[in-house]
Amino acid sequence: MRKICVITGSRAEYGLLRWIINGILNSSILELNLIVTGMHLSPEFGSTIKAIEADGFNVDRKVEMLLSSDSPVGISKSMGLGLIGFADAFCQVKPDLVLVIGDRFEIFSAITAAMVARIPVAHIGGGDTSQGAIDEAIRHSITKMSHLHFVATDTYRDRVIQLGENPESVFLVGGLGIDNILKLKLLSLKELEEKLDFRFSDKNLLITFHPVTLEEETSSVQIRELLLSLENLENTNLIFTMPNADTEGRKIFKYIENFCKDKRNAKAYKSLGQLLYLSCLQYVDAVVGNSSSGLTEVPSFKKATINIGDRQLGRLSASSVINCDANSNDILKAIEKSYSIEFTSILESVKNPYGDSCASEKIIKLLEEYPLHNILKKKFFDVNLNHT
Repeated sequence: MRKICVITGSRAEYGLLRWIINGILNSSILELNLIVTGMHLSPEFGSTIKAIEADGFNVDRKVEMLLSSDSPVGISKSMGLGLIGFADAFCQVKPDLVLVIGDRFEIFSAITAAMVARIPVAHIGGGDTSQGAIDEAIRHSITKMSHLHFVATDTYRDRVIQLGENPESVFLVGGLGIDNILKLKLLSLKELEEKLDFRFSDKNLLITFHPVTLEEETSSVQIRELLLSLENLENTNLIFTMPNADTEGRKIFKYIENFCKDKRNAKAYKSLGQLLYLSCLQYVDAVVGNSSSGLTEVPSFKKATINIGDRQLGRLSASSVINCDANSNDILKAIEKSYSIEFTSILESVKNPYGDSCASEKIIKLLEEYPLHNILKKKFFDVNLNHT
């Protein structure tokens, strides 16, 4: 049996990894070892480890690392705690391969520990880019510490190879978020309203806004501009998902809480989870904010995305995405555009650039079959670049 250690530190990661975790569990060749860390273990962010356990998965190790601070110092100290915790966890578990997704600081700590422990790493999501966040540098760093690469698009595959990774270890599998859309039995409107304790109206927006972590002290300004634009909307219900544990994330958290406090048409949720989140996408008119989901998953629902600011700068996006600056006038204009006849007429023909399905099955097959002997010593793959 090949022991695969899967690590998850946030609700978004787990939602994307769920079918891979299930596939490993049901494989006759693979043995699952699941480590949970970060926001999953924090009551402040909804203690989402409960959702993992409710899905029937056994959590083998918990790595506590998240300090109750979203300052740069607090995040850095959390990363240090994570490095210590994962060093101990890997010493105990001794996996054949570590599997991670994405670009968060919790995962960076885990993979740094795995590299030092001489454990091979399989990375999902390399080659992507988000130029407004520290995730950009973390993602590419994880790529360089990894040995197998599962990417979502041809463009992202080219970028991973450009970083010096051997093309034979870089596999195009598509976007995992699309698997969730097809595999989950999404809720009816009535079921969704009961679960949310919230009633949909004629117009409904889903808002998910995170800090732009490469910008200093902009979170308060930008969330105020977003909320000012939403304040001016008429006959529109607003569903907020709270930000992740990023630098200045708690400032956004507090502004949203205060905004929703006395409004019957607005409600905020610490963590919707994949089922509720994707079910919401069926019935809202658009997603507003700066989450990667607006670019990678929402287009599959033929819905508009209002993508605010620079956080997702550089990501591939569909024609259903409306980009705007982080000021109330631009945001309001973008929302108005999403309701226009001209724009809604193009939504039915939108194609998601992240593929159509089966990413999890492709990854499971590669985890079962890819040879792991002599995988640790990587040769830098030089790409012939035309510098004219």
